[in-house]
Amino acid sequence: MPLKDSYLLPAAADMHVHLRNAPGPIASLVTPTIRTAGIDTVFVMPNLAPRPVISVDEAQEYKRALEAIDPKVNYLMSLYLHDSITPDEIRKAKASGIVFGVKAYPKGATTNSQWGVVSFDPFHEVLKAMEEEGIVLNLHGEVPSSAADGVTVMNAEERFLPTLKGLVDKYPKLKIVLEHCTTAKAVEAIRGFGENVVGTITSHHLSLLVDDWSANVHHYCKPSAKSPEDRSALLNAVVTSNGKFFLGTDSAPHDITSKKGKGNTAAGVFTQPHALGYVLFALEEGISRGDVAEDAVTDEALAGFFSTYGRKFYGVPQATQKVLLKRDGETIKESLSGGGVEVVPFRAGEKVWSAEWV
Repeated sequence: MPLKDSYLLPAAADMHVHLRNAPGPIASLVTPTIRTAGIDTVFVMPNLAPRPVISVDEAQEYKRALEAIDPKVNYLMSLYLHDSITPDEIRKAKASGIVFGVKAYPKGATTNSQWGVVSFDPFHEVLKAMEEEGIVLNLHGEVPSSAADGVTVMNAEERFLPTLKGLVDKYPKLKIVLEHCTTAKAVEAIRGFGENVVGTITSHHLSLLVDDWSANVHHYCKPSAKSPEDRSALLNAVVTSNGKFFLGTDSAPHDITSKKGKGNTAAGVFTQPHALGYVLFALEEGISRGDVAEDAVTDEALAGFFSTYGRKFYGVPQATQKVLLKRDGETIKESLSGGGVEVVPFRAGEKVWSAEWV
């Protein structure tokens, strides 16, 4: 077998999670699975419904609600880039010590993005304040699908890259994360920018291709998985990151009725309970295909991608605990249910690496 049977690594930091409204049945169901994966720190997305998190006070309230579910997790909070946000609110966010970023969603591109951005021009003063205060701009890097403009889920990320470059040029000191990269072009772009511009990579995009999500609603997400060449680029970005890429699972739980019910299928793959194991599984598959060199999967590379690089970028303390990852240590549940909701995890029913706190 190309990988070792176990890895002792620093506790992980997942820099992109969806935990949904708290208090609420889905948050109560999935928040306790964070530490199950070997993760002690998460960066929490603000796209709640019926109202996103658009103020520091709301972020504080949300954080308290999550801590009531599991106080052992360090929740890094974010705001939703919204026309009500002011430079003063950005300065308040910095002073709060709990808000680390502002998430920008292109309007209509993904779940709960109806309040999203059409143009970044009206946010100039807010972005300048973020640049000055060291608050991160977190980008959902897609343009909305448009038949008239020739945009589909397959090229929406690549079409966004000129916007990313424009932001980097206009705000050269702004810390930017291109979230959930899915293409070789995005990986190339991130590598070409300075150290203040990085990318996150999910667990599921390291395994999935377009054919997988087109045939399985539980594999469908935004941005969508793409080609074998894109997947190979992501896998190699994980093991050659050097701080430019780190874990952001974009774990997105939806009740099964939203995935299999009538109407549009909700975009999101739920990976939270086994996030690190999914990455190891994907790397092993990548080695078998010849996409990744076996000797590239080192303890140092894994520790960086899972833990140290993300913490350093966000300026939070490094992990003080370790986790032991063991091959085939668990079987993924067919579903998680409670409070009237049911969520199906990625690769349900399969064997996966387990995570033990040591």
